[in-house]
Amino acid sequence: MPTISQLRAFAAVADHLHFRDAAAVVGTSQPALSGAVATLEETLGAQLVERTTRRVLLTPAGERVARHARRVLDALDDLLEEAEAARRPFTGPLHLGVIPTVAPYVLPTLLRLARGEYPELELFVHEEQTNSLLDGLTSGRLDLLVLALPADITGIEEIPLYDEDFTLVVPEGDKLAGRSDVPRAALRDLDVLLLDEGHCLRDQALDVCREVGASEAGATRAASLPTLVQLVAGGLGVTLLPETAINVETRPGSQLAVARFAEPAPRRRIGLVMRASTGRAAEFRELAESLRSAVAGLPVRVVGS
Repeated sequence: MPTISQLRAFAAVADHLHFRDAAAVVGTSQPALSGAVATLEETLGAQLVERTTRRVLLTPAGERVARHARRVLDALDDLLEEAEAARRPFTGPLHLGVIPTVAPYVLPTLLRLARGEYPELELFVHEEQTNSLLDGLTSGRLDLLVLALPADITGIEEIPLYDEDFTLVVPEGDKLAGRSDVPRAALRDLDVLLLDEGHCLRDQALDVCREVGASEAGATRAASLPTLVQLVAGGLGVTLLPETAINVETRPGSQLAVARFAEPAPRRRIGLVMRASTGRAAEFRELAESLRSAVAGLPVRVVGS
């Protein structure tokens, strides 16, 4: 098979039609360059160059081989550039999966961080439920996830970012509105509305309810947090929201009010999840440090690794 050095030598000769000039471009001696071209001709079984005392000419076969050689060398240069980019952190594509109960409330902070600190990073965001995200990570479709921890599957590494409290959202004018000392046991006497199956927030809220012997409100469920709070505003019950969602989902005029649990309040932990085998582990750990600093202004408790 032809070698890369042989193709480079021949391509230089084809471009310059002069052995001395071609040798200078390649960075080798003229005899070495001539030998590389001769070996290529022998390997291919065809004369590529016609040598005269005055000039160098390409044979018809040489013209055709020169076109192919340039394409091969261009493709090799592209490959080397891609490999170099892959070695540099925070360059190229990053497919990030985010659960729906985090995406609308934390993504603005994450996107500002990416634009400001990692301008060469091509960020693609995928908002999906937890099981779909984990499938995407293990299959290689996704590179990194933002999830509620723990994820509880093998072959992954978790990097905690922050803890956030669950807050009780009630209809405006409810007797619990504005309180900051609501005992968890109060949930026993309330109709607690939850998200549909598949949302990790549903499971976390159910854990809180089961802990005190409370249950969800019948068959009424919602596919998203905005729908869930509308059900609360309509008087169908109350719900639990993560603290980062409160400012967005309970704006003035929403007919909703907030009540906070007595300490220790129920909470969830959010973190990054990556494949344990990924070659970008150091990059993702650095990203986690930057994210912890970026979310410090949100109503969360930043946690270390």
